[in-house]
Amino acid sequence: MTQRTSKITTSHWGAFVVSVEGERIVDTAPFDADPAPSEIAHHVPAAVHHASRIDRPYLRKGWLTKSKDTLRGEDEYVPLPWDEALDIASQEIRRIKSEHGNSSIFGGSYGWASAGRFHHAQSQVHRFLNCIGGYVSSYASYSTGAAQAIIPHVLGLNFHKMTWGETNSWSQIEAHTGTLVMLGGINPKNAQVSMGGTTEHTTAAQFERFAALGKRMVSISPQRDDSPDQTDWIPIEPGTDVALMLALAYILEKEDLVDRKFLSSHCVGYEQFLSYLLGQSDSQVKSPQWAAPICGISPDQITALAKTMGSGRTLICLAWSLQRARHGEQPYWMACVLAAMLGQIGLPGGGIGFGYGAIGNVGKSALRLKGPLFEQGKNPVEDFIPVSRIADMLLNPNGAYDFNGQRRSYPDIRLVYWCGGNPFHHHQDLGRLSRAWQRPETIIMHDPWWTATAKRADIVFPATTQFEREDIGWAKGDPYLFHMPQMIPPVGQARDDYEILTQLAARLGCAETFAQGKSAEQWIVKAYDRFAENAGHDGIEIPSWEGLKSSNYVRLPIDVGQADQVPFEAFRTDPLANPLGTPSGKIEIYSSTIAGFSYDEVPGHPVFHPPQTQSEYPLRLLSPQPGDKLHSQFQAAIEEKKSHAALVIHPADAEDRGIQQGDPVKVQNNKGSCVATAMLKTTVKPGVVSLPTGGWFSPSAGRVDLSGNPNMLTDDCGTSLLGQGAAAHNVGVQVIKASNTQ
Repeated sequence: MTQRTSKITTSHWGAFVVSVEGERIVDTAPFDADPAPSEIAHHVPAAVHHASRIDRPYLRKGWLTKSKDTLRGEDEYVPLPWDEALDIASQEIRRIKSEHGNSSIFGGSYGWASAGRFHHAQSQVHRFLNCIGGYVSSYASYSTGAAQAIIPHVLGLNFHKMTWGETNSWSQIEAHTGTLVMLGGINPKNAQVSMGGTTEHTTAAQFERFAALGKRMVSISPQRDDSPDQTDWIPIEPGTDVALMLALAYILEKEDLVDRKFLSSHCVGYEQFLSYLLGQSDSQVKSPQWAAPICGISPDQITALAKTMGSGRTLICLAWSLQRARHGEQPYWMACVLAAMLGQIGLPGGGIGFGYGAIGNVGKSALRLKGPLFEQGKNPVEDFIPVSRIADMLLNPNGAYDFNGQRRSYPDIRLVYWCGGNPFHHHQDLGRLSRAWQRPETIIMHDPWWTATAKRADIVFPATTQFEREDIGWAKGDPYLFHMPQMIPPVGQARDDYEILTQLAARLGCAETFAQGKSAEQWIVKAYDRFAENAGHDGIEIPSWEGLKSSNYVRLPIDVGQADQVPFEAFRTDPLANPLGTPSGKIEIYSSTIAGFSYDEVPGHPVFHPPQTQSEYPLRLLSPQPGDKLHSQFQAAIEEKKSHAALVIHPADAEDRGIQQGDPVKVQNNKGSCVATAMLKTTVKPGVVSLPTGGWFSPSAGRVDLSGNPNMLTDDCGTSLLGQGAAAHNVGVQVIKASNTQ
């Protein structure tokens, strides 16, 4: 009988126990210290050993034979020995560099491939590309592109620094906040994952504690289940949060609930904004009576909420989803203005917060250590694109575009090197991306599975999963440190990204620069020792690498609790001595810098843009993160158990269309359609449907995506000329009952 062994590892969704028999993972179990473990780990055994694993290197037949008769995504693949595939890949990289230069190479990677700190696909491929002369990079993220553009202009600091630093902790909220206003909600389902992992899942428990303390918690969202049951739900029309906040601001102004001293001493531009708020600049007063029919919230509700916010300590929280729509910069800017009007920025439990519930660890009380990493080096190529403008770049080589005050040109990309990630899951308007994906001369991909992106590459290298290699597990804000042991040998002929890139570097003459003669284990020990040294400077003792391997994990004493630093406290105490990083050193309610960009859609203060609607597509589509997986990971194993993705639709909208619970449906607009299974629930506002992302894009000849991926339907356009972020939400669709789903 084969002996079973069990060890603990971690992941982006937390720690869990992995049981192995022979060379197969057979089971997983929760980590004892996690009060609310994620269910995602249950899919690990089936996914790791799934038939969709890439077993050896492959080259696309049409690319190999230089045939123009087949398109990426519609071709066959030819298996090759490792050495031959590596030789061909290195020769192609050398050719592209020689003929077109490094500015013709795009380095794609989205960072979620593994929670391990060394075998981090993004770091690996970017280091390799830097060693061969550089590459065109991407800026910001799909999740927060618009926020990353606007927050530095308004609050003068990097958005992610604010998320992880200048943010009220849960302990501060518990001790000081009276009213928690959540625009877009705070969803424990989303908080089950975090970059590098969140070991103790506590978001849902926090709401139970808040409720027991009698705190007012208001969730303003088109979906009831965007927040736990303890919150008061105010349904809102998608894309109208700015109109609501303007009406709240109007009541604060009219009822003299504004902290005018704070506005005078810590902010600039309130008078310019006030002219817009009161309708002096555009002849439209932003009153509750104006906002009510736009938002679907009564004037009395708006007025009551404003008075509640102005009568005690209030924390305004925004979900990341609000800025993933056209003009996504505006709700973030307007929320900052609303918080400034209340005058509580810099007080414990008050002000503004972003990202609670978007990912785990935000708001946790912990000393922020400098983590272990694999250095990427310096990129000699300065050119970049906003991350979600990939299709624009490929379709418009040398085309001009605007971004955050700059007039830029898209590079002419001939080679795409992608390692870790699946853009044919998370990018918008996948039909358009499919057309753009035909433009480069060569696409090289590392992936463990035949994802939609792997099926559209020319050279495909089989990569190991985190269970087939050793690594360090650590995440910012998380007190746990893990040795991530190798559980099983590599599946098929899979190799680590580091081994693949080292072999390519040797062929390209830069092995010493990339690998420095070190094995993966030697790099891991070096990164770990540097981490331990840095932690020691902060007074935190880290066990030796061998000690960590022996214990499997350790919980570090980095909890801070009530000793948390209050966000913006120093600025509040003395704004002259502790200015923000804005041109004025203050909160910029009106930004002369942005006004100077002369973007009609983004003037110098926040404004409301009504969502675009089309009568033939009357339902507003939301595309939230899935609850049963991280993005699209493990989808191959999951889809075997489910017929189609679940579309949440209100019973009234379903009845109008003759749709019943469990019916197959098509969700469609002018970009195409996708199939789903109807789930009738009153947790979604009438006129709104919700379809989670995560499907492995599988289009039929008739532009029907059989995986149920909502990005078949979303708009591939920038949020605005300022941020050029992803604008996935609030597109119009129609839903029809389907007799078949082909």
